[in-house]
Amino acid sequence: MTTVEANGVTLGVEHFGDAAATLVLCAGGTTMLSWPDNLCESLARSGRHVVRYDLRDSGTSTTVDPQAPAYTLRDLAADAAALARELDDRPAHLAGIGVGGMVAQVAALDHPEAFEALTLFGTRPVAPGPVDDDLPDHDAPTMGRLFSRAMPDWSDREAVTEFAAEGAAILGNDPVAARAAAARIWDRTPGTTPAVQMANQLGIVFAALDCTPRWRERLAELATPTLVVHGRRDPFFPVGNGEALAREIPGARLLVLEQASTAIPEAATDQVAAAMLDR
Repeated sequence: MTTVEANGVTLGVEHFGDAAATLVLCAGGTTMLSWPDNLCESLARSGRHVVRYDLRDSGTSTTVDPQAPAYTLRDLAADAAALARELDDRPAHLAGIGVGGMVAQVAALDHPEAFEALTLFGTRPVAPGPVDDDLPDHDAPTMGRLFSRAMPDWSDREAVTEFAAEGAAILGNDPVAARAAAARIWDRTPGTTPAVQMANQLGIVFAALDCTPRWRERLAELATPTLVVHGRRDPFFPVGNGEALAREIPGARLLVLEQASTAIPEAATDQVAAAMLDR
C-alpha cells in the first residue's frame, strides 16, 4: 500500500499486478477494502493492473472532518479521474461499489476521456437520501434491525469488529469476512478518534456530502461500456436499482448474483472478474 497525490489530495492506494498492464481502478465504498483481495488478485492474474483506493476521509487518504466534508460528490469524481491519469496515460476501467458506484457514475459522466470501461456494483442512480418513486428503497424491516442497534465504543477494536459482524449477518453478508475486514479497516485507520473510526467503518461522510446536481437524467449520455453487478438479496439498494442502471445506460450488461447481498461473496469473485474482463 502507498499514497498518490491527485487533484490536490492524498489518496491511499494498493496495487495488484503489472503496472504496465491496463489499469482497473476500484473506488472504495468508502475504504478500498470494499473490494475483496481475491477479486483484485483474479483481475491481476488475467493481465490487469488493479489499483483499489480509499475515498477522502477514509483509510490512508486525506482525512479532515468526515462529519462535515468541505467537498462534493463531484470532487470525489474528479479525484478518480485525476488518480487514473496519474497512474497511467491510457484510459482506465473504473469500478465503483456502493457509494463508490455513485462516484464512478459521476466520474464517467464528467470525465469520459479518463475511462474506457465502467463497472458498477451494488449501487443506484441517485444520491443517498429520498429515492425516486420508481426505484425500490431500502428494505424497511432490515434497516430497522440494522439501525436500531446501539453503537459500539468506536475506540474498542473488538467491539467494532463484533458490530460489523452483526451488521453483516443482518444484511445477509458473511459475518466472518465482515469481522476480518473491520479489523483491517481499524488497523489502517489513522488514530483511534471515535468519529474517524466510525466514518471508516460506516462511510458516514456520504450522509453529509453535497451530491447535487442529480446525474440520473444524464445516464443516457454514457458511451462507456458498462457492466452492472448486483446482489439479488441486497436489502440496502435492492436489485431494482441495478436493473434501472442497466436499462438507462446505453448498452449496459447486467449480472445479478443470486446468492449475494451488499458485498461481493468470495464464491463469486471469479465470476465477477470474468464479467469485468469480457468487454
